[in-house]
Amino acid sequence: MTIETRPLGRTGEKVTVLGYGAMELRGASRGPAIEDEEAGRLLNAVLDAGINLIDTSIDYGRSEELIGRYVGHRRDEYFLASKCGCLLGPPPADARPPYPHDYSADNVRAGVEQSLRRLGTDRLDLVQVHMSPSRAQMEADGTVEALSALRDEGKIRFIGMSGILPHLPDHIAMGVLDVFQIPYSALQREHENLITAAVDAGAGTLIRGGAARGAPAEDKDWRQGPLGLAEGEGQRRWESSGVEDLLGEMGRLEFVLRFTLSHPGLSSTIVGTSKLEHLQANVTFAEKGPLPAELYEEAKGRLAAPAS
Repeated sequence: MTIETRPLGRTGEKVTVLGYGAMELRGASRGPAIEDEEAGRLLNAVLDAGINLIDTSIDYGRSEELIGRYVGHRRDEYFLASKCGCLLGPPPADARPPYPHDYSADNVRAGVEQSLRRLGTDRLDLVQVHMSPSRAQMEADGTVEALSALRDEGKIRFIGMSGILPHLPDHIAMGVLDVFQIPYSALQREHENLITAAVDAGAGTLIRGGAARGAPAEDKDWRQGPLGLAEGEGQRRWESSGVEDLLGEMGRLEFVLRFTLSHPGLSSTIVGTSKLEHLQANVTFAEKGPLPAELYEEAKGRLAAPAS
């Protein structure tokens, strides 16, 4: 079996419906401890599995350096996405996300140049504005103009937004962003219609949180859940829906991931892990594709989307 690919909006690129998110490679103390060689094995396993999309960020600690070191020689095998607006120096030791951001033209350019060096590449396929600033802030800071200049220089190919409410509708309406990264899963459907709106505008969509951060998995047992929701809210939504009755032989995590893949507007869902066995499980689930249509519709009815 192989992982399905879908068009990434108007970019002309095709990406696997399962992408790899490198946040889990940021290292201790902000992420799981992982040795460099272990990260290298994981990154090569990502590509060996047929995944052709890697998403990273300046905010993800050493992830860019590890990608450049261990799979830089395989650069033509994957679509490489990073982010801008992040501060270039390390955050204070006691800082917790979300970190401060600077969307000025100078910082955007400096960030892209740093990412190119760390990743050991001459171009980034996609640079996404991080943390969903308002349209007014980007216009005041010249954010999009800086990215457009970098695109004209061949340093980046496409411009995107890692967006959320309340600013995401304005971002889509701008008409200049090629790709949107949007949070979405069976347990977090607030942005569901905005995924469709982005597609209708010709953009590609990268879903983050498509496995609900693994919350329903047996080894997590709801200890964490979708970013942006109150603690315990994901579990409450799951248990109150009665959707568990629909799973049959399917595990919870397989159901959640394949629910995300069932959204017709999805280009790819980005799932991160630092563990090879989790990667292999995600690939197996993704190879099965979307849920059967009748199951998907019944599940959507039970997991009623909150008002957005």
